[in-house]
Amino acid sequence: MKQAHRLAVVSVFALLTVLGCNKPKAIHSVAKAVPVNVPGGTLTLSFTRKVLGPLEFSLDGVHIPVKQSAKGGKTLLVTGISEGRHRYFVESNRDAFGPDQGELEMGASKGVYYVVFAQRFEAVLYGKTTAIPPAEGLPGVSAILK
Repeated sequence: MKQAHRLAVVSVFALLTVLGCNKPKAIHSVAKAVPVNVPGGTLTLSFTRKVLGPLEFSLDGVHIPVKQSAKGGKTLLVTGISEGRHRYFVESNRDAFGPDQGELEMGASKGVYYVVFAQRFEAVLYGKTTAIPPAEGLPGVSAILK
């Protein structure tokens, strides 16, 4: 009986060793080069996959209208942001983001560039999405999904 017990323990240990040594496959690997010259007053959010939208963007609690095509895009470019510390929030009913919010420190001569994980996520399973009220916007700040 002890022989069978030892054989079972050794075989389980060997199986776990073999399975534990296998390199896991990457679900989604992204290699992005950070642009060196992001102009001052510009926030660039580079998504890991194409975002179809509609995309909602808020800066310091104010909704900013986002210009976007029906094809969507992989980069959200927000220009005209004043110097200082700001909070942003990005959301969509068709996509999930990580991180979807954060703080940024905007300089006069250098902008901010972030890589944001994007994943397809249908929040509305049946019917149509609810209409989103028009965004108020901030003077001089514009956003476009390219």
